Amino acid sequence: MTTATRPLAGVRVIEMGSLLAGPFCGQLLADFGAEVIKVEPPGSGDPMRDWGQHRKDGRSLWWPVIGRNKKSITLNLRVPEGQALARRLAASADILVENFRPGTLERWGLGWDQLSAVNPGLIMVRVSGYGQTGPYRQRAGFGVIGEAMGGLRHVTGDPDRPPPRVGISIGDSLAAIFGALGALVALHHRDVNGGRGQVVDVGIYEAVLALMESTIPEYALTGYVRSRTGAVLPGVAPSNIYPARDGSYVLIAGNADTVFRRLAAAVGHPEWPDDPRFATHQARGAHQQELDDRIAAWTRERSPEEILATMHAAGVPAGKVYTAKDMLEDPQYAARENIVWVEDPELGPIPMQNVVPRLTATPGAVRWPGPALGQHNAEIYGDLLGIAPAEQAALRERGVI
Repeated sequence: MTTATRPLAGVRVIEMGSLLAGPFCGQLLADFGAEVIKVEPPGSGDPMRDWGQHRKDGRSLWWPVIGRNKKSITLNLRVPEGQALARRLAASADILVENFRPGTLERWGLGWDQLSAVNPGLIMVRVSGYGQTGPYRQRAGFGVIGEAMGGLRHVTGDPDRPPPRVGISIGDSLAAIFGALGALVALHHRDVNGGRGQVVDVGIYEAVLALMESTIPEYALTGYVRSRTGAVLPGVAPSNIYPARDGSYVLIAGNADTVFRRLAAAVGHPEWPDDPRFATHQARGAHQQELDDRIAAWTRERSPEEILATMHAAGVPAGKVYTAKDMLEDPQYAARENIVWVEDPELGPIPMQNVVPRLTATPGAVRWPGPALGQHNAEIYGDLLGIAPAEQAALRERGVI
């Protein structure tokens, strides 16, 4: 499929900021064909170029993913000449993504009022710890703080231990996803409904809060505070991890009435659904530990493969806890092309997760991995802004680009 047939072909995005929330938002838009021009500080670039696990040669294995499908230019936003170039870039863009602390772009003459004046159709995605308004707006806010304030950390982990972090930067990623959603909604309003550009304002903590289910009304109306419950949800049974013979664990979720009947028969106890302790969803929830112990007694005597084969044959949802190795070897992953191998000029072939969601007519694609720092300077400054090579060289010498 050519770039012209990508669903966001023709949409130009200027990505400012660094690390995760802004760059992941840019990655999502780039995956579906938007031209994403990533603005990076000269010399150093986005710190993501150095984050994550490294190869022996020092190359980050995170940058090829977060930087994929983007064009990299270098630009010093802290000097007037750089700010003037940034305004010219914004004048040609549909969307600008940034995740600086609120007020930073305003100090540089690149705030919403200044940029919308030169481009009334511009959509400005602003991701920050606490949003652009409110008493906390000026606080530094990383994703882990947003996860705590949004309520996720309080419900994660075992009840007898301090609240752990999730093993990925989920707060930043959620904010980026909502930022991309907001950008597309604003784009639709501008282009279909005849509207103007606008600001998409996302606080990391509120992106986390949006996923917190019914925790707010539960407390407000009943006084119930949902807390850490380990591997189970209280009142939802059976749905847990169960030990296999080799010491590994298998997930089994058989909490619906019909599924539980199939599970009971599969483990040799078809009488369980007729027992008053297990006959209904509420009863199973009230006797959760007893039921889990009974299922664990069955799984503990079997291999993971035998457990899964039995559950799948009975139509009971079950699965193993996957690692990257499992993902690379799994036939479902292969059939769905969930992992794609991309050629990197320095690393060679590198695998990474494919585009989500999949569109049947105009799918996204990983077209190239994260580019070299400033790789597209000549294209953007020369072809797009019309700056002659000699002037580009002078700007480089002055540290502007």
